[in-house]
Amino acid sequence: MAKITYIEHDGKEHVIDVKAGLTVMEGAVKNNVPGIDADCGGACACATCHVYVDEAWLAKTGDKSAMEESMLDFAENVEGNSRLSCQIKVSDDLDGLVVRLPESQH
Repeated sequence: MAKITYIEHDGKEHVIDVKAGLTVMEGAVKNNVPGIDADCGGACACATCHVYVDEAWLAKTGDKSAMEESMLDFAENVEGNSRLSCQIKVSDDLDGLVVRLPESQH
């Protein structure tokens, strides 16, 4: 189990316990965190689960795959710390992870 903090664009925080083995996106969707649409259901076929990973956590979330890089081309306001939350697998090592949500997923 990992405690993940999802911060909406307006600053509202949602601190959620997410089971290891799920993705950061699944943790948000299962707990009704607004701002992660997840239109494709986690298949890395859209960019509506775009998040900004807190800089301190980038190394622990792993590298972006070529597919994820390609899908991020469809997201708005992509930054160096942008990730698709469906591609970040939760583990105990991610306990304390902080992700920020963009203003819009569309």
